[in-house]
Amino acid sequence: MQLLRPASIGLKTRLFQIIFESDTPLGKGFDIALAAMILLSVAVVLLDSVQPFHERYGEIFYYAEWVATTLFTIEIGLRIYCLEKPLQYLKSFYGVIDLLAVLPTWLALFLPGAETLVVIRLLRTLRLFRVLEMMSLVGQGNLLMDALRRSRGQIILFLFSVMMLVTIFSSILYLIEPAEAGFTSIPTAIYWGIVTLTTVGYGDITPVTPLGQFISIMIMLTGYSIIALPVGVFSADVLRTLRDERYSDEACPGCGKHQHEKDARYCKFCGTWLDEEKQSPKQGKAPPHDH
Repeated sequence: MQLLRPASIGLKTRLFQIIFESDTPLGKGFDIALAAMILLSVAVVLLDSVQPFHERYGEIFYYAEWVATTLFTIEIGLRIYCLEKPLQYLKSFYGVIDLLAVLPTWLALFLPGAETLVVIRLLRTLRLFRVLEMMSLVGQGNLLMDALRRSRGQIILFLFSVMMLVTIFSSILYLIEPAEAGFTSIPTAIYWGIVTLTTVGYGDITPVTPLGQFISIMIMLTGYSIIALPVGVFSADVLRTLRDERYSDEACPGCGKHQHEKDARYCKFCGTWLDEEKQSPKQGKAPPHDH
């Protein structure tokens, strides 16, 4: 969003400052009003799904949703109007979310029930991070995503191993349990195995034989014991990412050791001057060091 520019000086620039920027009172007010309208429109959809409210206020909810959709559509039109490169905005994350936020109500004209998808509008409230000066949280979110990308191999291997165990145990249950207990097929048994592994079961399918109940106990205990594995892998990668951001790969010219903080001037192991470029102009040359 930082690369977007207004189309021309004048009205379009003024609209750009109000709609896309939040460093002015009007810009902040626009973003807060937009977020409030989004929350209200989502609340309307949620209340309309409750049958007593729908029977009593259904018509009011209907018109309120169309008013909100019309205003959001006009807002997107203004965003496109004031930009130098509208396509760049439409291909961005916020541009896609803005379009998805208004499409459900229009689609409801042809596909009844599609209006419930307007809850996607909640994603538009992410702009409040910028208004409330909380963009540092976005940076922390990027750090977590980077750690997740680093550990994706271990996590995929872990999930694959768990699925193999679930498939094996579920197939055994299918063989030993009667169909009356709910184990009518191996896929159904796999569904039971996943539910049992991640929770304690829904009760819709229950083993009735002693061996089946014993296997259920083992699966439930396994589910509790394996929770720590992906959490540990992910935590280790988060710590590694934090370490990479804090420390440099620069080797000390004196002792050759690594793991120095990026703003360090002296080696923490032997005291050798690390980089003359890090000193301020007033300091002159690096001080001599006696070994």
